[in-house]
Amino acid sequence: MEKRCEWATDNLLKEYHDTEWGVPLHNDRKLFEFLILDGAQAGLSWYTILRKRDAYRKAFDDFDPKKVALYTRTDVQRLLKNKEIVRNQQKIESAINNAKCFLEIKGKFGSFDKYIWGFVEHKTITNKYRRWKDTPAYSNESENMSKNLKEKGFSFVGPTICYAIMQSVGMVNDHIISCFRYKQVN
Repeated sequence: MEKRCEWATDNLLKEYHDTEWGVPLHNDRKLFEFLILDGAQAGLSWYTILRKRDAYRKAFDDFDPKKVALYTRTDVQRLLKNKEIVRNQQKIESAINNAKCFLEIKGKFGSFDKYIWGFVEHKTITNKYRRWKDTPAYSNESENMSKNLKEKGFSFVGPTICYAIMQSVGMVNDHIISCFRYKQVN
């Protein structure tokens, strides 16, 4: 039996851990998805959000930032009635706002990928933690990312959320060194 990071406790989390978490991601649409999902996670477990991921895809036009940026008050009300996603008005409005900011950055840098990966000098930071509890909640890079994103108008992008995004999209490899994925994603 292969050893995994200890947070991968059930089939949904194992699947995510084994196929996505920590894999370097450079697709703008997928980066936008994690920006929205990790923002929605604030104060909740990742498991809760992962269970709702398909509903989020449906509710937010498959995470198309151009469509989400055009959402109106009517869309906010529609989303607040959707029992399959986190019905938090601030988080919903943040997703719409962040879509607009995302598109501005994409226009300025050519891609969101180019911008966001700049916080790690365009290469994965490989950590060497032996135990999951040694993994930090944030880093200097996530603090810099958070500050810069906030300056550009983003919300729900504190240092801890930014670090979760960095872990999700492979900007950092935080698989513990005994996890079978540690070497695979390096």
